[in-house]
Amino acid sequence: MTATPVSPSEPEIGRARRRKEDARLVTGRTRWTDNMSLPGMVHLAVLRSPVAHARISAVDTTEARRMPGVHEVVTGADLAERQGSMPCAWPVTPDMKTPYAPALAVEEVHFAGEAVAMVAARSAAEARDALDAIDVDYEDREVVLDIEAAARDDSPLVHEELGTNRSATWTFDSAEAGTGGDVEQALRDAEIRLDRTFRQQRLIPAFMEPRSVLVDPTGEQYTVWSSTQVPHILRTMMAMTLGVGEHKIRVIAPDVGGGFGGKLQVTPEEMLTFLMAERLGRPVKWTESRSETMVSGHHGRDQVQRLSLAARADGTVTGLKVDLLADMGAYLRLIAPGIPVLGALMFNAIYKFDSYRFTCTNVFTTKTPTDAYRGAGRPEATFAIERMMDELAAELDMDPLEVRRRNWINHDEFPFDTVAGLTYDSGNYEAATDRAVEMFGYQQLRDEQLRRRQRGDTVQLGIGVSTFTEMCGLAPSRVFGSLSYGAGGWEHSQVRVLPTGKVEVVTGTSPHGQGHVTAWSQLVADRLGVPFEDVEVLHGDTQSSPRGLDTYGSRSLAVGGVAAVRAADRVIDKARSIAAHLLECSEQDLDFSAGRFSVRGTDRGMELTEVALAAFTAHDLPEGVEPNLDAEVSHDPENFSFPHGTHLCAAEVDTETGRVRIRSYVCVDDVGTVVNPLVVEGQVHGGLAQGIAQALYEEAVHDEDGTLTTATLADYLVPSAVDLPEFHTDRTETEATSNPIGVKGVGEAGTIASTPAVVNAVVDALRPYGVTDVRMPCSPQRVWRALSGARASSATAAESGGGLGSVDPDQAFPTGGDR
Repeated sequence: MTATPVSPSEPEIGRARRRKEDARLVTGRTRWTDNMSLPGMVHLAVLRSPVAHARISAVDTTEARRMPGVHEVVTGADLAERQGSMPCAWPVTPDMKTPYAPALAVEEVHFAGEAVAMVAARSAAEARDALDAIDVDYEDREVVLDIEAAARDDSPLVHEELGTNRSATWTFDSAEAGTGGDVEQALRDAEIRLDRTFRQQRLIPAFMEPRSVLVDPTGEQYTVWSSTQVPHILRTMMAMTLGVGEHKIRVIAPDVGGGFGGKLQVTPEEMLTFLMAERLGRPVKWTESRSETMVSGHHGRDQVQRLSLAARADGTVTGLKVDLLADMGAYLRLIAPGIPVLGALMFNAIYKFDSYRFTCTNVFTTKTPTDAYRGAGRPEATFAIERMMDELAAELDMDPLEVRRRNWINHDEFPFDTVAGLTYDSGNYEAATDRAVEMFGYQQLRDEQLRRRQRGDTVQLGIGVSTFTEMCGLAPSRVFGSLSYGAGGWEHSQVRVLPTGKVEVVTGTSPHGQGHVTAWSQLVADRLGVPFEDVEVLHGDTQSSPRGLDTYGSRSLAVGGVAAVRAADRVIDKARSIAAHLLECSEQDLDFSAGRFSVRGTDRGMELTEVALAAFTAHDLPEGVEPNLDAEVSHDPENFSFPHGTHLCAAEVDTETGRVRIRSYVCVDDVGTVVNPLVVEGQVHGGLAQGIAQALYEEAVHDEDGTLTTATLADYLVPSAVDLPEFHTDRTETEATSNPIGVKGVGEAGTIASTPAVVNAVVDALRPYGVTDVRMPCSPQRVWRALSGARASSATAAESGGGLGSVDPDQAFPTGGDR
């Protein structure tokens, strides 16, 4: 999509504006944290454990202190009384077990990559060189790597003091909640019962800009620059963890080169940089290497999903039971325990299930901690239910689209109360699906698939379906409260009309690639009737934007953007009072349109710019009116928003080599009111790339000692443009009814929907060979093993008089490193 010609009279909402921020970003005139340098600044380097689980018996820093340029060397023991424990803001159950989580390990390390010492030196190179001179004695302890084994009572313990590796078990039951029936009864009565286990592999957020922190302690406040998604949350958590007055901390998120949830964190390195700056009384900067990102930045996903589905013979689903194991890694990071809880609300997806039960157990292992990754719980849920719907279709020999149609919520049934306790306000799954089917050429591809199967082609065609919805706009604060989250879900904005008529918008959301500056400019320009170019958006600094809850969960537009619009409306109300006074008329007689107040029935009026100047001079204002056109709003959403869509994938699978090639990918998404089609398109494309990457390419792999073997981008396969297909996208539009501008959310949609579409296509291609699942990523080797295992099983069954079957390829061929 290209930018459209601009007419001054056109509304801004819906216009394909080029992003304001792009010219600066693509020409390198950026403000990355690592670009910054302050007088007297020193550089920090962090020594990391090479082993996954061990006691620290000794740390010798003598030689490191003698190295050239070294200012200070600090161990965990040096900080034992100062550093506190890294915060976890989501105690999902009252009895949740939370281990002590130091920023710098004191007595024991629990994952390979955990920080054990740090060096401050004149240059980054000198700091890294000094790390090599630190001698640490480790006493190895038993590693705990398999999540299912870790959950058993006889497992070695990650944290002995806890007495278990199970952190918390959280349950939702529709019968107990009054939102549906008894799922166990539904399973007993089922004409069709399916039991499946799926594996969500561990992923590593691969943002473009590595994490970086700079702390300046030399002013009246500690000023912290960080490549973070959450400057406001970081400020509060830093104050609470380190015991420093929040008013003495200023956090700035300058240009941030991507996050995807990977920077939705309060990191040990932010704390360590702060503590070193405090210790030295001078600015300190830490910037990670890419390998540090891979081993110490939090990972995502990593779940074992056991599902049982009850259905009638006509394909109507009557119940869904989910038992989940979620790998927390070695510690509980900021919101990690609640990620599966977010998914719990979405396993029912777009469907009208009669009964539902969800149970999740969070488990510790000696691996890098996990936390939010793009979609945060929703992709995991969507993958599981969309795989199950395809399994049901195969069981009944029914078209996968037909099974979905028999179970989804019809457009005339909204608002709809789901079995998981949410109220979907709007949607039209029929329209999105019909459009996607038309664009895809669904029946023609099915016909081609049949011909290939009849010919016995070595390259088979698979067709994958994914119909999804997600809950965006995190979140109504009362809902967060009911789920025991440690903060609210509101967002803040201020709109200021300057004396010259130009406009400043202050937002509590903090962009890292989403285009907030452009979209907020369009929203406020439309509301106030001022030129797009006259709006400046300020963000990412807790001093200029003191209130906010930042960016994650597709909340920016649906919560932060709405806050900006409501603040603009308050500006208009204030300006109306002044204009009415100056025009000597009643406020009720004033109309406001395109930036001008008009006295109804006359040709008299005032421009908003004139009102702004009159407010500034304050020569003649109504009694009690302040001399400015400023207004601010803290907006707490009344409900989530629920974008949805249909994604269709055609994949060719070579049955001799296992190679998968996506031949065609079509998606039709409904994200409510579209503010900027160019931004929406970019978000969809980026999301599709990440979802397809999980299906086909990416996986964090550990060896038997707990060492990450995919610790560089040479080993962890992040696809490039040449690895991805051309995307054919379109939109339908049903406005959200829970906010005044009808927006929903788009940042995570592509990631949530694409993974099951691709895997369903791969499995669909291989079903004639007896393959019912391929564990992600569906690499050539995994596909080939699945085929080989199914053929071996089929041959064995034939010899014994049985039928066609399939086996778990990773059990049938138990070798390591199967990428």
